[in-house]
Amino acid sequence: MSGLLDAPLGAIAFCWRIARRDGVTLGFTSHDRDLEMDGLRYRAAPGMLPSAIEKSDGIDPDSVEVSGALTAAAISADDLAAGRWDGAAVRLFATDWTAPGEALVLLRGTFGAVEQARGTFSVALNGPTALLDAPASEATSPTCRAELGDRRCRVALRGRRRMARVVAADGATVTLDAAEPGANAWGNGLLRWIDGPNGGTSAAVLASSGAVVTLAEPPAFAVSAGARVLLTEGCDKRLATCAGRFANAVNFRGEPFLPGNDLLTRYPGE
Repeated sequence: MSGLLDAPLGAIAFCWRIARRDGVTLGFTSHDRDLEMDGLRYRAAPGMLPSAIEKSDGIDPDSVEVSGALTAAAISADDLAAGRWDGAAVRLFATDWTAPGEALVLLRGTFGAVEQARGTFSVALNGPTALLDAPASEATSPTCRAELGDRRCRVALRGRRRMARVVAADGATVTLDAAEPGANAWGNGLLRWIDGPNGGTSAAVLASSGAVVTLAEPPAFAVSAGARVLLTEGCDKRLATCAGRFANAVNFRGEPFLPGNDLLTRYPGE
C-alpha cells in the first residue's frame, strides 16, 4: 500500500465503513463521486470530512472527529436521536479513487458522542487504545456486577424472552397484549422494537406490572398499536433476587456483606 503515498500524483480519498449494531453496514467517502469496494458502495452524498489524524506507538487513545451533513438518504437526525448509530463499528481508511480496492487503514474504532447543529453532525471515533482508559479491575459493590445471562451470570435466557404486541403507548408507558411471567419480571430488562419506525432499537425497562411496562425514556418515534416487541427479563442485581428467583447465588458477582465506608461513621455500640 506504500504506492498510494509514493505516487508522484496523488489520488487519495478517505472512506468510512460503518457497521451499526442492528446489522446495517454503510459506506461513505470524501470523494466527489461514489466508489465501489468489496461489494459495498461508498457514497459521496454526506460529504463527511475527518479532522487531523494523529497516530503514535504510545498508549494514548487514538481518536478523530468526523463531521458531515445530515441527509435522509444517509445519516438522518431521527436515526441519530433514536440511537441507531451509537456504538457503531467504524473503519477509516484511504484508497486510490482511480482504482479503489487496496486500502491504507488509518483508524478502527467505534462511534462515541454525537452532536447535531444546523443540519450537520459531528462524532468522535474512539480507537482500540481508548479501552486502556477503562478501570483495570472491578470495584466492590453490594449488588451484582454481571449482566443477566452473560458468561459470569450463567442464567439461561432461553424461556426468559417473549414476543408481544403493543396495545397502546403513552410516552414511556407501553401496554402489551401479554402479561409478565412474575412480579416486575421485565423490570430492569430490555425491550427491543422488532418493527415499526423504532424497529432495530432497544429501550431499558424500568418497571413492569402485569401487561404494562415503563421504559427509561419514551421511544424516539411514534408507536402504533400492533407493533411487535421482544421482551427480555431483567434483574435488580440483589442477592435475594439472585437466590430466590434465579437459584443462582453461586454465581453472584457482588459483595453484599462487605462493610462499607459507613462503618467508619458509626458510634460504639451501634
